[in-house]
Order: sequence, then structure tokens, then C-alpha cells
Amino acid sequence: MLQNWNDVTLDSRNDLVFEGRNQEYGAFELRRNYNKRVTFIIGGMIVFSLALMGVKKFMDRPADEEVVEKIVNTQIDLTPPPPIEEIPPPPPPPPPPPMVEMVKFVPPVIKDDAVEEEPQKLQEEVKETNVGVKDQEGDKDIVAPPTEIKGPTEAAAPEIFTIVEEQAEFPGGIAEMSKFIREKLQYPAMAREAGISGKCFLKFVVNENGDISNVEVLKGVPGCSDCDKEAMRVVKSMPKWKAAKMTGRSVKCYFNLPISFKIQ
Repeated sequence: MLQNWNDVTLDSRNDLVFEGRNQEYGAFELRRNYNKRVTFIIGGMIVFSLALMGVKKFMDRPADEEVVEKIVNTQIDLTPPPPIEEIPPPPPPPPPPPMVEMVKFVPPVIKDDAVEEEPQKLQEEVKETNVGVKDQEGDKDIVAPPTEIKGPTEAAAPEIFTIVEEQAEFPGGIAEMSKFIREKLQYPAMAREAGISGKCFLKFVVNENGDISNVEVLKGVPGCSDCDKEAMRVVKSMPKWKAAKMTGRSVKCYFNLPISFKIQ
């Protein structure tokens, strides 16, 4: 195998170059032992790398799993059960009402000689006695309660509907109602100066004739009671509405209306 003459580690070249010279000089020694040192260094590096890999592998080995027995503490309730509540027996039924003395009412019959006629009670004997379907002995000191005569009951108040077939309506519809509110609503001066705005939610009743009643505030303008009062005033000043209808007849119904207070 041919070797390069320019290779400073070539032994034949070094022998020729350092012939007749001091071969103990450091350069000759370095050139002659250069390949050995390089091989030694590379081998040491390989051994060192393998040693590092072994140490890392040893350090990364999985640790033995320690089985830890878990002791579950279960609390046992040793409290004695509560005593069974004794249910008292049901009360005895009330005693029957005292019997009122009565005389059997016998309808008139046609006299027949073959039928033995039951002796009739004289009118004087029974005028102070209660009449019933049979003769009955009772406590003479007890008087039978008089029969209650039920008179005509008062007519029930008409129902106020929440959901109807045909809703109540302002004359002319929603557009006219909005126009009416804009024209009649007066923004409270204090609220305008303070920059207060918001909505007032009202609830009222429209009766069968279209009149408005029971106006109340469901949710007012925050911090402005004058706004709520003004909204109620405007609703109370509205003309008659078109009444709501159920099955073709006019009925009372609730109506919710929001009124806005907004500074233009």
C-alpha cells in the first residue's frame, strides 16, 4: 500500500529527515508516536462513551415497584338505632248523634174491610213531633235542626285571563300607542339632569269595556321612582282599548307594557 510522502507520521520519511540529527528532539518523538497516541485517545473516548452509556442505562433502570398495602378505615356506626316510635291507635269513631223522636207518616189509603187499618195518629198528638218515614223513639229534649234553605248565591267575579284568543289592543294598534306615549310622556327633570335612563315595565288590566285598571310596576327604572310614576300616569290617561276576546266574548285580561326613558 502506497503511503503519502507528505505524511509527517511516515517512519521512513522521519528517518530520512532526522538522519544525522538529534533524534531525541521532541518533534521526532511526537511524529513517531503520533498514530499510537491518536489510537489511544480514540479508544479511550470510545471506552469512556460506553461507560457513560452503561451508567445512564443503570440509572434509568425501572425501580422495583413497592406494593403498599392500603388500609381502608371503615367507620362503623355503633350508635344504637332510635327507638321505634309507637303510633297511637286511631281515635274511636264519634258516637252516633242522639236519635230524635219521630212519627211515621202514613199516606191516606182507601178503606178496605179485608185490610186491618193501622191506627192513625191524631193531629193534636203529632203537631209538636218531627215527621219521618218510620216511628222512632229518641231524646225528647233534642230538637231536630231546621232544614237549611239555600238562597241564590252571589255571582262570582269575572276571571282575569293571562292568555286569550284575541289580545286587547290600543285604538289604532301598536303604532298609535307608541305615538301616544311619545306625545304624553314627560321626562322627569331630575332624571334628565342626572342622566338617568332605562325601561319601566308595567302590568295592568283591560276589562270587558276596554277600561284600564290595576296599573302596577313590575320592574322600574333603576334609581328613578319619578320615571315609574310618570309611566303609570301615561298608562292611566290612555283612552279605552279594544277588549280581549275568548270564544267570541269580551273578557278581562292582563297586559304587560315596557316604557323607555332615553335622553335624546
